[in-house]
Amino acid sequence: MISSAFAAALAARRNAFNQRVRDAQRHYPAFRTDVLQRFLADEVDGVVAAVDPARAGAVADAAVDVALALVGRALVGPAARAGTPAAVWRTLLPRYADLVAKYPDTVPAMLTNAAIHLDTLPGVRGADWIAQLAALAPRTATVDELRVVGQVAAWRAGAAHFRAGAIAAADALPAALALAAFGAHDDDAWPDLRARIAADPWWAADGADVAAGHEVGGFTGFGGAFAAPPEVRAGADGFVVRAGERCHLLLADAYGAVLLATTPGEFDRAVPGGAVQVDARRIAPDLPADGLAVCASGSTLALTSPYTHAIRVLPRVPR
Repeated sequence: MISSAFAAALAARRNAFNQRVRDAQRHYPAFRTDVLQRFLADEVDGVVAAVDPARAGAVADAAVDVALALVGRALVGPAARAGTPAAVWRTLLPRYADLVAKYPDTVPAMLTNAAIHLDTLPGVRGADWIAQLAALAPRTATVDELRVVGQVAAWRAGAAHFRAGAIAAADALPAALALAAFGAHDDDAWPDLRARIAADPWWAADGADVAAGHEVGGFTGFGGAFAAPPEVRAGADGFVVRAGERCHLLLADAYGAVLLATTPGEFDRAVPGGAVQVDARRIAPDLPADGLAVCASGSTLALTSPYTHAIRVLPRVPR
């Protein structure tokens, strides 16, 4: 059963909605009406029911357009590879009901598209992003604020390449909201916190345990990124990795590590790591000593071995 508000909105626009469904069936060969019905009932209904009843029709109108695209592209339902887009509708949008009611053509699509993008980034934790944004809903008053806290939350969910942009964008937030977005205490000073975060990518305002670092890569035959054991060099903003015929930029910080495509020329211009003295007891690799290599870039270490397709990244200074 769907709510009376959503049922009324659908009934008032029945002919137009039915035509949109027929158009979607022609546009998307794998479109499934049963998946659409479940998504409307299980996810969209809660959003429509949460908004001001006077805006329910406009919200339903915009929501159906997004739902048709999600179902047509198999981004929701049993064929979906990840659940973050559905969680946006089930968990986030009802909490942002006031913004959804004011901007039904903007807010649902913005958060849905962000979720779709995050799901394409290996290692990024969509559930963490959802949880952070849900917690910030009572403090977030505008679409611009939501856009910024979404960027910060994505970085803290593992999208390390968002770090610099998230820090800069947070300057536009009210200080209290900026502190909350970074997981800091309300009585902290934003300028001081900002300076510390900018200076040390491995410092986390929320006290996250970063000592063990992160593991990235893995063998392509098991769904990983590397066809061969990777070779790592220090780059200007992180590490440049060559594995087989493919090269990647590796960025890492307190919250995660990401691999981005780059060119062989970038690898050739990068600096070989050389010998780096570290405390072996802290790294404690479960790998043979033969061929074990540690490369340093700024405040980060990258550990590689010819016996693994993975790279371990961790803070250079013990935490």
